[in-house]
Amino acid sequence: MTNSHHNKSSSSADESTSAADSAGSGADSAAFSESSTPSVGEMQLDERTALRRVAGLSTELTDVTEVEYRQLRLERVVLVGVWTSGTAAQADASMAELAALAETAGSEVLEGLVQRRDKPDAATYIGSGKAEELRQVVLATGADTVICDGELTPAQLTALEKVVKVKVIDRTALILDIFAQHATSREGKAQVALAQMEYMLPRLRGWGESMSRQAGGRAGSNGGVGLRGPGETKIETDRRRIRERMAKLRREIKDMKSARDTKRSSRLRNEVPSVAIVGYTNAGKSSLLNALTGSGVLVQDALFATLDPTTRKASFEDGREYVLTDTVGFVRHLPTQLVEAFRSTLEEVTDADLLLHVVDGSDPLPTDQIKAVREVITEVLRENDTPAPPELIVVNKIDAADPVVLTQLRGLLPGAVFVSARTGEGIDELRACLGDIVRRPEVEVNVLVPYSRGDLVARIHSDGQILDSTHEEDGTRMRVLVPEALASALVDYAGRG
Repeated sequence: MTNSHHNKSSSSADESTSAADSAGSGADSAAFSESSTPSVGEMQLDERTALRRVAGLSTELTDVTEVEYRQLRLERVVLVGVWTSGTAAQADASMAELAALAETAGSEVLEGLVQRRDKPDAATYIGSGKAEELRQVVLATGADTVICDGELTPAQLTALEKVVKVKVIDRTALILDIFAQHATSREGKAQVALAQMEYMLPRLRGWGESMSRQAGGRAGSNGGVGLRGPGETKIETDRRRIRERMAKLRREIKDMKSARDTKRSSRLRNEVPSVAIVGYTNAGKSSLLNALTGSGVLVQDALFATLDPTTRKASFEDGREYVLTDTVGFVRHLPTQLVEAFRSTLEEVTDADLLLHVVDGSDPLPTDQIKAVREVITEVLRENDTPAPPELIVVNKIDAADPVVLTQLRGLLPGAVFVSARTGEGIDELRACLGDIVRRPEVEVNVLVPYSRGDLVARIHSDGQILDSTHEEDGTRMRVLVPEALASALVDYAGRG
C-alpha cells in the first residue's frame, strides 16, 4: 500500500508540474500577448520560483535551540495519515492533498503511510507499532521530516519524535509554513505571524540537555536539596515575548482593518456592486479573475498561491461597473488559527452582493470541496452575524475534467456555470449570468442635467443604464434607470422642461 501510494503521489506531482507549465503559459499568452512588460503576478511568480530550499541542513534532534529548530527547512519528507472514517477514495484524496501541500512548501515526498483505526492514538497519533514501522521507513528513505495528516497535540508531537528521531510536524504547521512563504502584503504577513504564534505558544519546549528541568523556588520547597534551579525560565521568557508580540500584531491588524473598512464603505456608499470569488485552494480563482477583468494577478498551479485579497474593477455586459475580489482559498480542516487571523480578510465575503463559488471540475471529489468551503463561509458569517449572500457556483477547468464527472455535476448542481478560465470557454455566459443576478433596486427617472454637472452624467454612465439621451440647449435630456441613492441625487433635475 505504501509503494502504490508513493507512486501515485509522484505521478500526480509530475502531472501537476506539467499542468502548472501549461496553465502558466496559457495564462501568459492570453492575458499579456499585447505587452512585453511583465505584470505584478508574473514578477511574483518569478520571485517564488527563485526561492529554493537549502539542501543538506542537519535535522537530527540534537542539542539545538528553539529558534534553530523553527528555522530548519523541510527537505525530504515521509507522510503519515490515520484513516478514521469515509471511503478509501477520500483517504487517498486526503493523502494526495497532503503531498501537494508538502510539495508547495518545497519538500520532496519520499513515501506515504496510512493506518486504518477508529481514532488517532492518544500517545503517538499512529500507535507504537506503526511508529516503529515509520522509524524503519525514515531510515530506509533517508527522510529528515515526518508530516502527519492531522493536528497533533504537543504531547503527541514529542512522543512521536522520540520514536522516529527526526522532526515531526502536523498538517496545521505545514499550512502555516506555506502561508508564511506566500504572504506579500503587510496585513497578510501580520495575519500569518499571529496564526503561527497562536499555534506555537502551547508547543514551546527546550531541546537537548542544555536547559535545566529542575524546579525553582525557596529553600525547602519543591523537594529541597538538589532540586532547586533556574527552572523553565527560558520557555517562560519566550512565552511572555510571544504574548506581547501577539498583542501588538492584533492592534496592527485592527488598524489595517479600519483602513479597509473605509474603502469598503466607500464602495457601498457609491452603490458599486461587489462580487467575491471564493472556493477551494487551487480551484482557479485567480485565473477566473484575470479572465473576467483582463488583469494580471499571480496565477500558479499550487495550493494557497493567493493569500492577499485582490480587488479589480470590471463591467457587466450592459456597461454597469462592479468590483471583483479574489479571496484566500480554503482547504479541508483549515486551521482554526488561520480562520481567526484571516477573519478581517474574509469579511470581504460577508459584504459581497454575490459569492462566486469556484469549483475545480478536474478534482476527483469536487462535492467534498464544495462542502469544505461552505463550512468555512458559514463559520465566518455566523461570527459576523450576517445573512449569507446569494451564491453562484462556477465549475472551472472543464478543459481538463472528465466528461462523465462533468455530466454528473450538471445534474448535481443545477444553475451552475461551467467554464475554463484557461481557454475562455463559458466566460461570456458567466458575464451574462453575473449581470442578471447582481441587480440593485433601480428606478426610472427623466432628467435634464446641465452641462456644468458632468460629474452626474459620469455617475449615471457608471452606476445606471441610459434608456434615451438627447442634447438640448440647457443640458442633456436623459431617461435612465439608476439606483435609489443616485435617483435622490438627481431629484433636483427631474421633470424639467
